[in-house]
Amino acid sequence: MARDSTADAQLAAMGYRAELPRNLSMMSILGLSFAIMAVPFGLSTTMYITLTDGQSVTIIWGWVLVSLISLCIAASLAEICAVFPTAGGVYYWSAMLSSRKYAPIASWITGWLTLVGNWTVTTSINFSGGQLILSAIALWRDDWAPNEWQTVLMFWCVMLVCLLVNIFGAKYLDPINKICIYWTAASVVIIMITLLSMADTRRSGEFVFTHYDASASGWPTGWAFFVGLLQAAYTLTGYGMVASMCEEVQNPEREVPRAMVLSVAAAGLTGVIYLIPILFVLPKVEDLLGVANGQPIGLLFKTVTGSASGGFGLLFLILGILFFAGVGALTAASRCTYAFARDGAIPGSRLWSQVNHKRDIPLNGLFLSTIVCCLLGLIYFGSSAAFNSFTGVATICLSTSYAIPILISLLRGRKLVKNSPFSLGRFGVAINMVTMFWIGLAVVLFCMPVSIPVQADGMNYASVVFAGFTAISAGWYFIRGRKAFKGPPVAGVVGPDATPPSSTAGVDDGREREKA
Repeated sequence: MARDSTADAQLAAMGYRAELPRNLSMMSILGLSFAIMAVPFGLSTTMYITLTDGQSVTIIWGWVLVSLISLCIAASLAEICAVFPTAGGVYYWSAMLSSRKYAPIASWITGWLTLVGNWTVTTSINFSGGQLILSAIALWRDDWAPNEWQTVLMFWCVMLVCLLVNIFGAKYLDPINKICIYWTAASVVIIMITLLSMADTRRSGEFVFTHYDASASGWPTGWAFFVGLLQAAYTLTGYGMVASMCEEVQNPEREVPRAMVLSVAAAGLTGVIYLIPILFVLPKVEDLLGVANGQPIGLLFKTVTGSASGGFGLLFLILGILFFAGVGALTAASRCTYAFARDGAIPGSRLWSQVNHKRDIPLNGLFLSTIVCCLLGLIYFGSSAAFNSFTGVATICLSTSYAIPILISLLRGRKLVKNSPFSLGRFGVAINMVTMFWIGLAVVLFCMPVSIPVQADGMNYASVVFAGFTAISAGWYFIRGRKAFKGPPVAGVVGPDATPPSSTAGVDDGREREKA
């Protein structure tokens, strides 16, 4: 595909040289975002959370609530992305929206949050995928459960497949991302028809839409509902990650924002269509929560279809979605790593920011992302609830990284987004405020264990993982960052009021020059 000279010039105005081919379309980015969220897969692998914390009400209405909130967050990010379409994403936006004085530290904090969020969401997707693959064995052996080594090795195998696809199939990412949309839609329809046609017994509409039981959680009744929102919040998190692909898209100021918002809307609708039939045929909750492998969806499919083979057939469709999700998440994580290293914010940045021009990918950033994810999987040897830690810290990091540029824009009167091609207009302030309130609550919620009382091996270590990466980020900042890191480079104004990139007249850094 030919280069987009306008987009390349705009990127140059933001201080970067175009190094990656612009061979992705809006549909491809929509597919990538949809793949990372992987609605049927994400909801299936986290179903034990909502079955513990409220059941039907939390599953359905929690999903609807978080879908609406996620639309607000996606729209807020899209408005900013339309002005600053670069692979730096939220950390670049934080710098550009801040005053000069605070731009470096704002971009440093945001960058590390989004980097850790990308790594941990990739870890959680592929780790739960490994668990789900192993759970297929339990369809024929009810008393079998994988040990720690089997689980971690399977996780590493999934990571290896995703790495190889990203290396050798890089030029096919556009069709792969598009196929994801059709595979997911077809899977949801097939699962819905199969479950509803083969179920011997069905729940009532009252159960599906109004049943609430949080007795298994140990939490107070109302609070359990909010703790259970982790299922929906984790699934609906990855849409902001696609900002890292801006430098591989034609007309990114238009196409990437559209893809962000449309993917969340499509994911919300897909989730409702997927969840309602499952609740109508839901087997005994006690049986589902009692599975030895911790993944109840396989047993649910087996019970409803009446055979292990039937259960595996439906599970295979979910595993297909895992493929797209794992590949897409690792793609976005590698681009995020490359972009942040490009500005010297990661130890060994010169190495991780290199682009392999033979394959036109940031190969070293891809390797680093894969290695970090594989090392994080070792947490499972210390905690059987490691997946909770990955989902929690991924949701916290990505959510807070989204919040920082939105908060800065809000505090500064939304001046630099007022003429955005994707403007929220008069509703912008209200939408931004909803975003900030939710993310503040989410940070508290998703450090909580799914149920109480809790033992050490079942604890949600999200706060520990978060603190560990915070220590690395803070340590590197004091060792090198505070002296060497100046924030993203700026060569000229970007956005709708920009001076043409070919001109150097009236060059400004987008931070309004004041020292506030």
